[in-house]
Amino acid sequence: MSATLPIAQADAPLPAARRDIAPLLLVPAVVLAALPFMSLPTWITLTVAGLAMGMMIFIMASGLTLVFGLMSVLNFGHGAFVSVGAFTATFVLLPMRGWLEMDSLLANLGVLGLAVLLAMVVTALLGWAFERIVIMPVYGQHLKQILITMGGMIVSEQLINVIWGSEQIALPLPAALRGAVFLGEAAIEKYRLLAVVVGLVVFAAMFVTLNRTKIGLLIRAGVENGEMVEALGYRIRRLFVGVFAAGSALAGLGGVMWGLYKETLVAHMGSEIMVLTFIVIIIGGLGSVGGCFIGSLLIALVANYAGFLAPKVALVSNIALMIAVLLWRPAGLYSKGRH
Repeated sequence: MSATLPIAQADAPLPAARRDIAPLLLVPAVVLAALPFMSLPTWITLTVAGLAMGMMIFIMASGLTLVFGLMSVLNFGHGAFVSVGAFTATFVLLPMRGWLEMDSLLANLGVLGLAVLLAMVVTALLGWAFERIVIMPVYGQHLKQILITMGGMIVSEQLINVIWGSEQIALPLPAALRGAVFLGEAAIEKYRLLAVVVGLVVFAAMFVTLNRTKIGLLIRAGVENGEMVEALGYRIRRLFVGVFAAGSALAGLGGVMWGLYKETLVAHMGSEIMVLTFIVIIIGGLGSVGGCFIGSLLIALVANYAGFLAPKVALVSNIALMIAVLLWRPAGLYSKGRH
């Protein structure tokens, strides 16, 4: 009897890791909590608008949290890639404005797709060069990373002024994406629906890549023990550079979408969004893509609801939300240490 007990124990399946679902309930809780304070059409409009804004914030912030989680790099110059991506898209959007004025969704999306592709390629290459030249000498030195990447942000803004000029550039929405569709009495802007779809696609692609592919396995293993991954024969440094370039490309994509959302481009748009992205990353938990996704939606939804119900409160809603989350979970919703 005693001899067979260890065998039986060895055959027993390992207990499944408990899923932490509490943060997943925050978004529906906030959405439902706002419903009693406004009419149903207004609630639908504000909710969809908040989800769209949250998706755009997530796209811009996800690359930054991925870089921090894998490489432990505090890249305060991440906003530069947002600005460069938006301005690079003008090389396609402005000359092909006639195509954007056509009342054809297919033609509009084709031009937008070309602009996004160009922006992502350019920002990925710039991210690769930025990591090789600026980041690589200061690995493991967070104070120097902050100083040197902030310097990169300032230099990039001045270069944008040199190349594109210091005046605002109008970036109107394509004709097929203007206006709204109506769900009963609720008006939902077409572009916001597109932003929700793009954000979900980006999140799904990141989730599948990180959890269902060999590259994702190496990335997660590199986060936990980079030396062991190197010992197995994988070039973890090349993987890091690829992740940095991918994060920069996501910033470029987010910059194009944010520029179309605002319908104007200014050189300092990246630095303006940086504070918001860092708040999202802190709320979600440093290095957590899932936490970043939830944090982005929470920030946008709370800001939209507060802007309608109490405009003065909306000015501090981001900070108030961050404080509330950190009082509940000091390391953020999903930190690496929690798992």
